[in-house]
Amino acid sequence: MLTRVPQRSALYVPASNQRAVDKSATIDADWIIYDLEDSVSDTEKATARQTLTDAFSNRQFGGSNTAIRSNAVASESFLADLKTASACAPDAILIPKVESVSDVERFHNGCAEVDIPQQTNSWFMIETANGITRLGEIIESARSKNCRLTTLVVGHNDIASETGVSLESDRQYLIPWLMQIVLHAKANDLQVLDSVWNNFRDLSGFEREAEQGKQMGFDGKTLIHPSQVDVATRIFSPSQEEVRRARLIVENFSRADNQHKNVLSIEGEMVERLHLLQAEKLLIKAGH
Repeated sequence: MLTRVPQRSALYVPASNQRAVDKSATIDADWIIYDLEDSVSDTEKATARQTLTDAFSNRQFGGSNTAIRSNAVASESFLADLKTASACAPDAILIPKVESVSDVERFHNGCAEVDIPQQTNSWFMIETANGITRLGEIIESARSKNCRLTTLVVGHNDIASETGVSLESDRQYLIPWLMQIVLHAKANDLQVLDSVWNNFRDLSGFEREAEQGKQMGFDGKTLIHPSQVDVATRIFSPSQEEVRRARLIVENFSRADNQHKNVLSIEGEMVERLHLLQAEKLLIKAGH
C-alpha cells in the first residue's frame, strides 16, 4: 500500500509568482501545489518551470509536502512540465482534466520518457463530465499501469462551466456528481480532495463549504489563499470528541473477553467490528 499522509489543506501557488513561491516555505499547509497550469499564462510557463527548478534545488518547503500541477496531457507544455517534475522530484504530480484511458496512457508514457522518480505519486483532477462518467475505467487503467495514483482532486469550477450546472445554493445541483467521485475514491482506497472556494475574502462561506465537504467524505480541500489553510486543517482534522470515541471503541474491542465479538454495546450504542476499522483509521489520521 502507498504511504498515506494528511491532505487536509492543499494550497495552490502560482509557479510564475516568485514571491509566492518563496513565501510558500513559511505556510503550514499539509500540501503546497505549485501550479504550472491555470494560474500561469502561456508566455510565463517557461519562466515558471525555471522558478520551480531553482526552488526545489534548495529544498526549503517548511513542513509541507509538495506537488506540481502540470498542464493537461494533450497540451504543448505537458512534456516540458514532466521534465521539470523529474528534475524537482516533488512528492506528487497533479494531472488536470483527466477524462479517459488515453489520458492515463499519455501520462504513463510521458513519465517513462522523462524518467519520473519512482517515489513520486500521481494525483488526477476530475473536472469534466467525461472524467466523472469514465472514472472507474480511469482508475483501473492507472492501477494496471502502476501510475502510483493516490489521490483524486475535484475541479468543480470546470464541471460547472462545462455542464451549465450552478455552484449556488451550497452546490446542491452538483452534489450527486461530487459524491460519485468520493464513492470511486473510497472504493479504490484513494484520498479525495474537494475543490477550491473562489471568494477567498469570504471565510465564513469557505468554512461552510469545507464543513459540507467533510460531511460528504472528502479528506481535505484545495485552497487558493493562505488565509484558508488554518480553517481547512481544523475542519478536516478529527475533533477531540471523535478521537475520544475512536479510542473507546479500540479499547473495548481489544479487551480479552471482546476480541472474538463482532458487536459491542458502547455508551448505549451498538458498535460493530466495521466501526473498529473506522476508529483505527481515524486515530491514524489524528496522529495517534
